[in-house]
Amino acid sequence: MLRFIFSFFGAIFSFVTLSIFMVALLIGGIFWMYARDLPSYAALAQYRPPTISRIYSGEGQLIDEFAQERRLFTPSDEIPDLVKEAFISAEDKNFYTHKGYDPRGILAAGFEAIRSRGKNVRGASTITQQVMKNFLLSGDRQAERKIKEIILAARVEHALSKDQILELYLNEIFLGQNSYGVTAAAQTYFNKTLSELAPHEAAFLAAMPKAPSDFHPVRNKARLKLRRDYVLREMRENGYIDQATYEHEVAQPVRSVQNGDFPSFKSNLPPRDYFTDEIRRQLSQDFGEGEFFTGGFTVRATVDREMQIDAARALREQLERYDRGRGVWRGTGKTIAADELTSEEAWRAALAKIEVPRDVELPSRWYPAVVLSVGKTDARIGIEDVPEDQDGHWIPAQDVQWARKRLEGGRLSSKAKVAGDLLSVGDVVLVRQVTDKEGAFVRWSLRQVPEVQGGFMAMDVNTGRVIAMQGGFSYQDSVFNRATQAMRQPGSSFKPFVYAAALDSGYSPATIVVDAPIEINTPQGLWRPRNSSNKFYGPTPLRTGIEMSRNLMTIRLAQEVGMPTVASYAERFGVYDHMGQYLANSLGAEETTLYRMVAAYAMFANGGERVEPTLVDRIQDRYGKTIYRHDKRDCVDCEIRNLPSGEGPEIVSNRSRVIDAITAYQLTSMMKGVVDRGTASGVVKLPVPTAGKTGTTNDARDVWFIGFTSNVVAGCYIGFDTPRPLGRSAYGSSMCGPVFQEFMQQAVKKFGGGPFDVPPGGHFIKIDRYTGARLSDDAGGPAVVAEYFRDGEEPIFGLAYDGGFAMGSNLPLVDEVTSGGRQVTTSTGEKAVVGPKADFGTVSSGGLY
Repeated sequence: MLRFIFSFFGAIFSFVTLSIFMVALLIGGIFWMYARDLPSYAALAQYRPPTISRIYSGEGQLIDEFAQERRLFTPSDEIPDLVKEAFISAEDKNFYTHKGYDPRGILAAGFEAIRSRGKNVRGASTITQQVMKNFLLSGDRQAERKIKEIILAARVEHALSKDQILELYLNEIFLGQNSYGVTAAAQTYFNKTLSELAPHEAAFLAAMPKAPSDFHPVRNKARLKLRRDYVLREMRENGYIDQATYEHEVAQPVRSVQNGDFPSFKSNLPPRDYFTDEIRRQLSQDFGEGEFFTGGFTVRATVDREMQIDAARALREQLERYDRGRGVWRGTGKTIAADELTSEEAWRAALAKIEVPRDVELPSRWYPAVVLSVGKTDARIGIEDVPEDQDGHWIPAQDVQWARKRLEGGRLSSKAKVAGDLLSVGDVVLVRQVTDKEGAFVRWSLRQVPEVQGGFMAMDVNTGRVIAMQGGFSYQDSVFNRATQAMRQPGSSFKPFVYAAALDSGYSPATIVVDAPIEINTPQGLWRPRNSSNKFYGPTPLRTGIEMSRNLMTIRLAQEVGMPTVASYAERFGVYDHMGQYLANSLGAEETTLYRMVAAYAMFANGGERVEPTLVDRIQDRYGKTIYRHDKRDCVDCEIRNLPSGEGPEIVSNRSRVIDAITAYQLTSMMKGVVDRGTASGVVKLPVPTAGKTGTTNDARDVWFIGFTSNVVAGCYIGFDTPRPLGRSAYGSSMCGPVFQEFMQQAVKKFGGGPFDVPPGGHFIKIDRYTGARLSDDAGGPAVVAEYFRDGEEPIFGLAYDGGFAMGSNLPLVDEVTSGGRQVTTSTGEKAVVGPKADFGTVSSGGLY
């Protein structure tokens, strides 16, 4: 009997032992099979997560962010223990003791799944396993993936420390609201840094990994509170907080940015504008879009925030002035259905979803609003972010009487007399407050985004730093940047480059060019360019030609100098990459951008040195290493520790020269005449010397003004996005001149200005600016101007150039030119060649631009 008992228990023992052996062998085989082709975890040691690229102003203020995932990487030693403890309590309380996986947790989860017949399947992953899933494996719930997780987790525990693993987890984990990692999540939910979090806020974040979409702080606040309190309870049981702290923290309400309890971190950021978006566009091109959006760049922008606001205001004022002058009401084109206007809560919710610009301040903020009812004379409106008062808000009849409504078929109605002539119930409109001189509220006024658009840009003439850029009326209405992306005809604002080529070719500001009719046969027909005044003025000095923007003089001058020479100058200044050598292009017929034109004018202002425009001073990578710096000038005294009191370090320019310094000064002096007595006089009136040039294309489809002081250059362009005439009263001086004036008044207050530097190597001679005749040194009067001439190159007075064209309007005025330059004798008796003529191939059809 005893033998039988021993045999029975021996058999059972052998069976159990064999079974355990077989199970172990089976498990070992499974793990061996799945361990063969696992991904390498070595890359985790060089973890470079996709992080936010941030743009800062020159004063160090954060002004924009770009990212595919909102993540701010924080090293483990900078993450507070409180945050670590909250996540460990919520996700893996044995984190510091297990070997990468938790057998008890796995068995408990398996038991629960069997007991509930698969209805309650909970995860048993440790933090280490979650790191493996997030970085190296898929997120599907399969036994195969779990096995791989355990194998990799066990391996990585030998390669990385616990703090390194926790660092990976806390910077990678998704916590809802497009926030990845605890630092970004703390900012998103509380607008706080990690060190500012209270225990209940750390527990709030630790509640999120389980199911971020199920714990929304507004829609699922009660459920989130239960999970948060569970985490706090675990923190108490694990000894991370005491009983008193637990009781205090668990009593706290669930508060968040999303619920309106804290201001959003975005509220401290200015609205995205054309400047930062252009940085995004340029750096995406230079570094690649993927790298820019994930590389964690720190970008120091050149923008001056005060000047940027002034630029936006100046351009917007002019665009709105023109739009309201046309007197056509278009509105936003958006409406809200009647069933959504039944209550204030309903219409506010509906209005919040409507995409209309919310970034306009002119002169005060523009608000989206919806028409709630229309009375006999007035219309009642509901305004976003503005509480309703006792009597409601109204658009009075007097506010609509400037406009006519466009009807079906394109016809215009008669001028509105009452609000109902323009508005219908459900219309979404833009409104702003009108106040009196004392600032007291008068009424709400209808506004609309102008149909006409434009661009404005200003930069430092010596460094190329763009201090302001406005690419349209409203970035939120249209992201198309008309300062950098719009290809438009510069018109007469191109003429300075023709004159620069001439001045470098031996001409002077006193050189006489014939202002007379021209006819040119082209394949498209006879081209008869004309002056804006439709008059001809005969032999005229170059100075007067540019001051009064004479088209016929410019064409004759371009023919004398040669269009290949003019084109080479335009390309040298960066106006074009490859300019067509057609005579019409001397009047600005070929398209370019405002960005290029302003940068080119800066080279006139700084004495003829090359300057590259930039929106970025410096770029640092995620580790703080500078990978780009714009200013490459030499600082001679920067190594000297103790400079004499009142002295700054000497900065030596190493820029290349584009044109001769005397040529640059002569042209600057001539363009100063444009402002003092030419096409821009009466509009541009600054307290410092100012030079510039207007530009108006055929039928005023594009109008320009670009000007500069001794240190700042700025330019404006205005036109319809689909080119069409702006009207008879539209000129560069009348439309863009006021924008330049408004902006530069503020720029001069901030940056100053002074006389333009006179380069060495020349001397002044007084001439008559109407006839070009030489005058005595003591001559005076409005017709007298002191011109600067190169030493040793005395001008020839009385010689007139006609560009090779005859001077009768009824004569065949196209001559085939085969000769080279014209040889003249200077005042010193030396021979000089002036202005080689263009051959017939450079004469092409075109228009008056």
